[in-house]
Amino acid sequence: MSDYRTSKPYRVRQLAKRAAYDRETVHAILDEGYLAHIGFSTEAGPVALPVFYVRDGESVLFHGSRKARFMRVLAEGAPMCFTVTHVDGLVLARSAFHHSMNYRSVMAHGRAEVLSGAEKDRAMALFTARVRVGRPGGERPANAQEAKATEVLRLPLTEVAAKVRTGGPLDDAEDMALPVWAGVIPMQMTFGEPVPDIAAVPAQ
Repeated sequence: MSDYRTSKPYRVRQLAKRAAYDRETVHAILDEGYLAHIGFSTEAGPVALPVFYVRDGESVLFHGSRKARFMRVLAEGAPMCFTVTHVDGLVLARSAFHHSMNYRSVMAHGRAEVLSGAEKDRAMALFTARVRVGRPGGERPANAQEAKATEVLRLPLTEVAAKVRTGGPLDDAEDMALPVWAGVIPMQMTFGEPVPDIAAVPAQ
């Protein structure tokens, strides 16, 4: 897959060797996640909020109440920053300075677009399909009033970069003989055993 043509202001500068701009890496990181953080500016100062999202081809989709301040601001075209991060492990070194984390992250900049009509309906269906991964459907779709109260935004993946760290600690040569354990403690997100809603169990 081809690389994103991310412009210079949005390319990784700190530890640029860890950057990736190919679509395969970016899409894989986005597709594994559920939670993003969106940063933007308001008259009261900067704001960063967590949102559920789904990738749809060359865009990410997210939604919220039409009355919410952040949805109103972004729907009006305010510049935004969209980030997703997975922590894969704690990297413990022989020196405190070289402790680190293994991670995979994506950052995208741009302005959101408001979806309506058939595009909005399709996006709502994608949200539902994403959140119910692993179980059959059958839930009631959003009714007209619920859909009207919901704003759906799309951020095109144009100014986008991934950054990835893997491997063990990078200790200085003079610290290698210290009698301290060093290595990686892996981390991963897992799903637990489903817990049914007791309200759905018929009374005996």
